[in-house]
Amino acid sequence: MSQLLLDGARREALCRGFQDAFGAAPERFFSAPGRAELGGNHTDHQGGHVLAAAIDLDTVAAVRATGTGVIRVLSQGYPMCQVELSRREPVPGEENTPAALIRGVAAGFLAMGCPVSGFDAYVTSQVLPGFGLSSSAAFEVLLGAILNGLFCGGQRTPMELAMAGHTAENRYFGKPSGLMDQLTSATGGLLSIDLGNPAKPHIKRLRVDFSACGYALCIVNSGAGLGELAREYDAIPREMGEISGYFEKSVLSEVAPSEFYAVLPTLRKKFGDRAVLRAVHFFREDSRVQKQADALEAGDFETFLRLVRLSGDSSYMYLQNVIPAGAVEHQSVAVTLALCEHYLAGRGACRVHSGGFAGTVQAYVPKNRLEAFQSGMEDALGKGACQVVTPREQGCTEIL
Repeated sequence: MSQLLLDGARREALCRGFQDAFGAAPERFFSAPGRAELGGNHTDHQGGHVLAAAIDLDTVAAVRATGTGVIRVLSQGYPMCQVELSRREPVPGEENTPAALIRGVAAGFLAMGCPVSGFDAYVTSQVLPGFGLSSSAAFEVLLGAILNGLFCGGQRTPMELAMAGHTAENRYFGKPSGLMDQLTSATGGLLSIDLGNPAKPHIKRLRVDFSACGYALCIVNSGAGLGELAREYDAIPREMGEISGYFEKSVLSEVAPSEFYAVLPTLRKKFGDRAVLRAVHFFREDSRVQKQADALEAGDFETFLRLVRLSGDSSYMYLQNVIPAGAVEHQSVAVTLALCEHYLAGRGACRVHSGGFAGTVQAYVPKNRLEAFQSGMEDALGKGACQVVTPREQGCTEIL
């Protein structure tokens, strides 16, 4: 893991929070970044291609090893969470809680043969829940970085940290997801990832400076919380899985598009049009990601932006993760996209970001329009709704 500096104010706040929580001084500090999905909307859980970047917003922890066999984590603004390492299997009723993630990541490291003991951690985060920047993956990878640093001599790879977090989220926390979020947070940088073999994904690091291309990458909060949308999110991989299951495949990346289109009438009757359209999105989006990566490598930013716009159109029309089913009065992400297009005035690009339905929109804004864009978006959506992010080269790391 590469190293990162921690500024004085954040270090002081972490030390004070740790002291208040545990009555001692911390010994070490760790960081894990959030991530932005740049291409491949809902392709990762189908073994597809994704384009993602670690960003300069992170989750950090002040840590002290205790040797107690108990992990205690206090995240700012939340109750203390305590997990006994003697219980390694998922605990009924612990789903959808931080304790499930802690237990799952620790179990992953124990399974790797790491002599995990207890520690205390005080955690603060710039990766706020609901912003679509994968706060959960940042937390999982942060736990992995702590365990790796304290008990494994830093010898575990970013891939191993990502897999431990991914298993914790899927098996312990109970959220079906792909590997993109954890892998990007653990590795850092701007990555083109092929998840066709999830046990050994192919990762290519790209070198892109958005500012040098004349653009800022903005994440815009629609103001809609995730609320009761779990069924909406879960329906996407479920319906895509129904289509792949028809071909006796586990994910859509194993299905040839020609085979899909050859039996489309049968699929419509059996699974309904929304499932079919979501599969259409996958095939088109998966191919588009590779073209996006090629455009960035060639320095062709205008082609990249055109593909971003096409990605957004596909998510809106085919994937249908902009407006929750049946929503009439509240369509926050759709309104946010309309506002982005208004203030971009035909320049740049915008698209739904990450899971969709609520949360955030992503916009590439010309630097000479950035001030007006931010002002307009925040007048409509509230102060702080539009945040500029930049890729971070470091993945999870111990902080000096």
